[in-house]
Amino acid sequence: QVQLVESGGGLSQAGGSLRLSCAASGRTFSSYTWGWFRQAPGKEREFVAAITYSGDSTYYADSVKGRFTLSRDNAKNTVYLQMNTLKPEDTAVYFCAATNSYFPSTYYYTREKKFDYWGQGTQVTVSS
Repeated sequence: QVQLVESGGGLSQAGGSLRLSCAASGRTFSSYTWGWFRQAPGKEREFVAAITYSGDSTYYADSVKGRFTLSRDNAKNTVYLQMNTLKPEDTAVYFCAATNSYFPSTYYYTREKKFDYWGQGTQVTVSS
């Protein structure tokens, strides 16, 4: 059974940092594309970042570009989202996702429906 488990969420002051982890089990994810999405209260889930199966390319939402960094450790079946210079508007539940589908363009990496496996989410709260 495939399972994605996020960790590392919590409370931070504005300007602080948190690192989220997403560990996969049930199969080897070295050939999978990973993504992070987030959902703030009363809002739809939105794309945050994605990384290709090779790790050669990463994609970020404009709102987090330059502040968040996504990386992967295939040996550990884990991806990491380093979040720096946090802002109150980063407050949300963060979800990791994975897929082994081929994405022919950048557009697909931002589409949550293109991802097959999802974690339960981890809460990130940033106070001002």
